[in-house]
Amino acid sequence: MATTAELFEEPFVADEYIERLVWRTPGGGSRGGPEAFDPKRLLEEFVNHIQELQIMDERIQRKVEKLEQQCQKEAKEFARKVQELQKSNQVAFQHFQELDEHISYVATKVCHLGDQLEGVNTPRQRAVEAQKLMKYFNEFLDGELKSDVFTNSEKIKEAADIIQKLHLIAQELPFDRFSEVKSKIASKYHDLECQLIQEFTGAQRRGEISRMREVAAVLLHFKGYSHCVDVYIKQCQEGAYLRNDIFEDAAILCQRVNKQVGEIFSNPETVLAKLIQNVFEIKLQSFVKDQLEECRKSDAEQYLKSLYDLYTRTTNLSSKLMEFNLGTDKQTFLSKLIKSIFISYLENYIEVETGYLKSRSAMILQRYYDSKNHQKRSIGTGGIQDLKERIRQRTNLPLGPSIDTHGETFLSQEVVVNLLQETKQAFERCHRLSDPSDLPRNAFRIFTILVEFLCIEHIDYALETGLAGIPSSDSRNANLYFLDVVHQANTIFHLFDKQFNDHLMPLISSSPKLSECLQKKKEIIEQMEMKLDTGIDRTLNCMIGQMKHILAAEQKKTDFKPEDENNVLIQYTNACVKVCAYVRKQVEKIKNSMDGKNVDTVLMELGVRFHRLIYEHLQQYSYSCMGGMLAICDVAEYRKCAKDFKIPLVLQLFDTLHALCNLLVVNPDNLKQVCSGEQLANLDKNILHSFVQLRADYRSARLARHFS
Repeated sequence: MATTAELFEEPFVADEYIERLVWRTPGGGSRGGPEAFDPKRLLEEFVNHIQELQIMDERIQRKVEKLEQQCQKEAKEFARKVQELQKSNQVAFQHFQELDEHISYVATKVCHLGDQLEGVNTPRQRAVEAQKLMKYFNEFLDGELKSDVFTNSEKIKEAADIIQKLHLIAQELPFDRFSEVKSKIASKYHDLECQLIQEFTGAQRRGEISRMREVAAVLLHFKGYSHCVDVYIKQCQEGAYLRNDIFEDAAILCQRVNKQVGEIFSNPETVLAKLIQNVFEIKLQSFVKDQLEECRKSDAEQYLKSLYDLYTRTTNLSSKLMEFNLGTDKQTFLSKLIKSIFISYLENYIEVETGYLKSRSAMILQRYYDSKNHQKRSIGTGGIQDLKERIRQRTNLPLGPSIDTHGETFLSQEVVVNLLQETKQAFERCHRLSDPSDLPRNAFRIFTILVEFLCIEHIDYALETGLAGIPSSDSRNANLYFLDVVHQANTIFHLFDKQFNDHLMPLISSSPKLSECLQKKKEIIEQMEMKLDTGIDRTLNCMIGQMKHILAAEQKKTDFKPEDENNVLIQYTNACVKVCAYVRKQVEKIKNSMDGKNVDTVLMELGVRFHRLIYEHLQQYSYSCMGGMLAICDVAEYRKCAKDFKIPLVLQLFDTLHALCNLLVVNPDNLKQVCSGEQLANLDKNILHSFVQLRADYRSARLARHFS
């Protein structure tokens, strides 16, 4: 195999190279089988090939050395050329600096020469201009204007420039000698000014923006320039208010003028600001006055709604105008315009608001009480009336009948929603119309009105009426509707609390009025909770009183000491059935009237009183063996009823009572063992003894010895 440098090009794999060499050597590969393999021939081929590789390596090495020498020679030549170029560059840079200095010198000379020429030419030009002005002044002095600039209407721009300068010169002349010529110049000044304004007006009507720009630029130096702006503003508004919404029309007008005014006037922001001022002080102010003055004294509701609506739409328009360039402090500028329109209405806004809210709230309440044919009465909270009420409730003495409300709660969710809706709207108006410094104070005034009419005049009145309507505990078949009052009062107060958080808090959150409002709310809650607690306590007393009546009427002494011990067919007494039915009904009513932990608290109190009643009731009778079994059955039924309370303490009390009733039937020999049982071991010995004393065989069986 011929050896060349191309065989060693990348990628080079030594094993493959040797394999190819062996394969091409006769007798070196696997061709012909093992017999054809010739190791000597292969060795000879390897030795020859190695010699060829050594020769090729020497040849390549010589070539590399030659190339390295050539590269070093070229590198030296390149370095020499770079040095020559650097020297040439330095020479060129020196020439450039010299040229730059020469150019600067020539430029200085040219500027100096220009200044000298200007110094000579400027006085000459001024002299020429002064000569022309003197010529025109002489024409006014002679009383005959002959110059083409004054007679040719197409040269009005040049005439305006001349007459403006002559007008300034005339101001400096003494009046006694030049009064006539000063008058003629002033007259011509005025005529040209009017002519320019008319030209501007015509160009505006024709929509010629370029001509308007030219005329405005000429008028800029005249006294009547502001009149030109006024004419522009007036004509812009012609036909602009065609819709029913003047605020939308004003916004569209300002957007259109904003695009155009920069192409006409040199001070577009001033012109646009003057247009906006004109719109606010004339159009909007007149519109607002027409809308509000009509209902200001006759209809407070409509007046407040219109004021809120107009003020909101005006501030929205102001927000849209903020995107335009109106000068440095456009926020203050627009705020002053809004204030100028509404100042007379906002000064006494809160007085109108609170007056309307009071009358409206009073009307809503009165309309409700009228629909119930109810005349609100004064509920005594002190003095003789209060003393009578307390004595009647605590002693059941007949000090006059309680108020009969025929089951009416005198609470209406519809009334509450109406009052809260009116107050919500008042808060919204207060937020929009009040000055930021007055906002917390005004919001607090509205809140006090809500408290007065919702919490005091409606909820508190209903609670007082409900308390006065609760019958005494010894009344029979009493209608205990106070729980309905509790249920509705809780619902209403949740609505009141929601409005407090949603609408009042954002208005007072960062002011001292926050603590005042929270304190007032806390006082209202405490007053209501105290009256609710009192009413619930009295209602529970009435429930216990009803149970007493049932037990007194239905329970007989023979129930627990029957004449025929062997002929008792009932599982529990009739009194027990009726009491349990009554209790279940009241438990369900309590659960429906309250929520949260209040249900458990009231049910626990009722359960404890219910247990005390049954305990004391059972203490009144003597029990035979069969009567004791019937008492156990009754208590088991009471315990089943107590499970509906879902109060562990109540169930535990009835479990203990059931264990006590077992003492009525247990064998005398086992009495001591039962008394030391798990449920009775912790009870006072006197309680156990008192139950054992109820047994009919207490004396005959000598049971007292177990407690001596």
